[in-house]
Amino acid sequence: MKQIKVLGPGCAKCVTTYKNALEAVKSLNMEVEVIKIEDIEEMMKYNILSTPVLMIDNNIKVKGRVAEINEIRELLQQ
Repeated sequence: MKQIKVLGPGCAKCVTTYKNALEAVKSLNMEVEVIKIEDIEEMMKYNILSTPVLMIDNNIKVKGRVAEINEIRELLQQ
């Protein structure tokens, strides 16, 4: 099963990215685990400097900006 992680402290961009990830998964009818990580210490383990970060299967795909629904859909289908 694929896994999406959205890393961010809870800012508006982070919340939007998380919601977009949920919408993308829902529209594809795929089994994907979506995890939101807001804990600063946990985020530091990934060595990121800008948020939000969208990871798919522990690979950073988008960072520092909102990931759009269509973009996430395409990334999941790769």
